[in-house]
Amino acid sequence: MRNPRRPRRKRGTLHVIGALLVTSAFLRITMTGQAVAESAAIPAPEATAVPVSQSAPESKPDAEGLLRALQEREARLKEREGQFADRMQALRLAETEFAEQLAALTAAEEALRATIALADSAAETDLTKLTRVYENMKPKDAAELFEQMPPDFAAGFLGMMEPVAAAQIMTLITPETAYSISAVLAGRNAGVPTQ
Repeated sequence: MRNPRRPRRKRGTLHVIGALLVTSAFLRITMTGQAVAESAAIPAPEATAVPVSQSAPESKPDAEGLLRALQEREARLKEREGQFADRMQALRLAETEFAEQLAALTAAEEALRATIALADSAAETDLTKLTRVYENMKPKDAAELFEQMPPDFAAGFLGMMEPVAAAQIMTLITPETAYSISAVLAGRNAGVPTQ
């Protein structure tokens, strides 16, 4: 069997759409008629216009005032333009000075790095030479010197020496001094991370 309701729905929907279209057309025609009627009710511009002889004197001062206001505004704009140009020039000058100072600072930093590297190298060379001197001394004479040094200072030299020469010196110094130097040598790398 056929379902009778389905065709009715289509017809009902078509009727609603058709009714909406007719209503829309009616509203448009009505509004257009009202707009035409309202425009006919507005008086023409010629009927309300002031005669030329009366309006000319009033518009002349307005034109002069307007011209004066425009000239004043132009003068203010030119003044602001000049101030802006001065500021831009000052900014360019400051930017140039900043670039020069930055270049000078960079050059000074490079020179300082070179000086520090040279000083570090010279200090390392001096320590290495002094260590070789202590290694080549008689162990008894070197032991007497190491007895007089602070333990931190002595440990630095003994750590750089060949183990045989360091052992000979350590056997000739007092046990208390040897212990202090050994404690410094053992603990100087204790704080270094292993991972």
